[in-house]
Amino acid sequence: MSNLANVLNTIEKTKVISIIRGIEEKDASSIIKALQDGGVTTLEITMNTPSALSIIEQARKIEGLTVGAGTVLTQEMAKQSLEAGAQFILSPNLDLDVISFCLANKILPIPGVFSPTELYTAYSHGAELIKIFPAGGVGPQYIKDLLGPFNGMKLLPVGGVTVENTADFMRAGAYAVGVGSYLANPALAKAKDWAEITGRAKRFIEAANI
Repeated sequence: MSNLANVLNTIEKTKVISIIRGIEEKDASSIIKALQDGGVTTLEITMNTPSALSIIEQARKIEGLTVGAGTVLTQEMAKQSLEAGAQFILSPNLDLDVISFCLANKILPIPGVFSPTELYTAYSHGAELIKIFPAGGVGPQYIKDLLGPFNGMKLLPVGGVTVENTADFMRAGAYAVGVGSYLANPALAKAKDWAEITGRAKRFIEAANI
């Protein structure tokens, strides 16, 4: 099985991607352990986080994790992420050069789209998993609506995903969900409240596995 297929299968099984943004590098290993203790093992380290590449390298050394880079806006950022060990590349936007680069290097691209036209463009250029962003304002119904004409596509809602609406996103047909700062929370990290992060991770995993 290819690396792309392996990562896709892992995301389908785990169903929750924790988006790690704005944390201090010294707190990274503790946050990651707290997430793992709660059952979250798929992580997106955003490139606008200080020391993002170093955190990706650290995380890749931990057994049982699937680690990607997020907020990847350019092909150069994708290259840096790949060199740091990222197993998938997430973007908030649709950049066909980034998709092409990822596919050429056998790494999973997850471009960000919002409209049906962007969705089909991403899909037709080889993106197997596509991020719907921002999803919070349109909610689970939008995922269901998109999957009417685009039945079978793998959609990842991100932005505004909460414990309360995660199950609804999954029932609407989402492949998985991406969860931001509520989960890998910088304030909780600063307070060293790892137990709360673990508790939140457990609640998201429970909600996603309906």
